[in-house]
Amino acid sequence: MTESAAKSHRTVSRVTAILELAAEQPGIRLGTLAWALDAPKSSVFGLVKGLVSTGYLVEDDSGFQLGPALGNLLTAERPNLADAARPTLEELRDTFDETAMLGTSVGDSVVYIAAAESRQLIRYSAPLRHRRPLFPPSAGKVLLAARSPRKRDAYLHSIIDDPERLDEARTELERVRAEGVAINRGETLPDVSATARPVVVHGRTLAAIAVAGPTTRIAERLPEIAEALVEATRAVTARLS
Repeated sequence: MTESAAKSHRTVSRVTAILELAAEQPGIRLGTLAWALDAPKSSVFGLVKGLVSTGYLVEDDSGFQLGPALGNLLTAERPNLADAARPTLEELRDTFDETAMLGTSVGDSVVYIAAAESRQLIRYSAPLRHRRPLFPPSAGKVLLAARSPRKRDAYLHSIIDDPERLDEARTELERVRAEGVAINRGETLPDVSATARPVVVHGRTLAAIAVAGPTTRIAERLPEIAEALVEATRAVTARLS
């Protein structure tokens, strides 16, 4: 085996070991991972950072645990969340006749994993399981606002160069975190607007429910829809709890 092949094999072994340890010990710390792998903390940190950025791990105050990207590999993992939300998405669709979606964060992206599309001829259609930026989609704003200020600001700095626009985005996300609702008025697509609220289970934001439609049709109804999302997210939380 060549030296480069050996290093590649070692990296693969460490990555799989990190995922297995995170599955066995949710909330595992970086120091524990380095000790278990008998590897320098700096080396393990680089691998962990990559797994977090791609959504295979998530980090919170307790440490590291498996992330939602594994749902792309383990089909039994993600449908639990999608199945819990589907009746609520259909109810929202039937009530407002606009498209209702469930989105989760996968690394630095929002991915829609379930949707109930409007039956109207002109409607918003959200491709499922495609990575989209966390900002400015309404579901992404909700998920981004739930992050720590340090991680939130790091993401904003990576996509926004203008200092004034950066301050506006930071202020908006602080409001989203405080009020629990995000609005997107034609920021992603000029003709589409949406509103979203978080699905919170045991204090952790797992996903966001959003309702979107043509701006000319939905704009005036966004406050009404946002109010309906309060009960909608509670219903999904109850099923997951």
